[in-house]
Amino acid sequence: MSALPLDDPDLQLRKFQKELSAGTVSLALLAVLADATEPMYGYQIAKRLEQLEGVLAGKQSALYPVLRGLEGAGLLESQVEPSISGPPRRYYRINAAGVAVLGRWASAWRDTRDSVDAVLGALAHPKLPATEQNDFRGDHA
Repeated sequence: MSALPLDDPDLQLRKFQKELSAGTVSLALLAVLADATEPMYGYQIAKRLEQLEGVLAGKQSALYPVLRGLEGAGLLESQVEPSISGPPRRYYRINAAGVAVLGRWASAWRDTRDSVDAVLGALAHPKLPATEQNDFRGDHA
């Protein structure tokens, strides 16, 4: 595996964001479906994520592979129903296994977030510009 060019910070950032979001997307989708009062189809899930300003907001096509993966893992169930306004829609709902996994994943996320925040907040990084120093420490004015 080749290293990314050090002189391309945007490429480095995109790679980091992709790696970071890999598990968080699944976590966010499970959370949205656990909160739903009825099964939801992809567009509804995407709109809910936009309302919450969540991961994948505005990237509806990226939802479907993750939804299929979660269903394949036995965490979601789906059914196709006809639609009066177009092609049939696949509706997803979280099942009992998904709810159990959501609880464990949410706990792991919080532990990881808290651990990283503790490190970032405890260390001084004088090489960063002042605005990035505040962002680094979690100071959001």
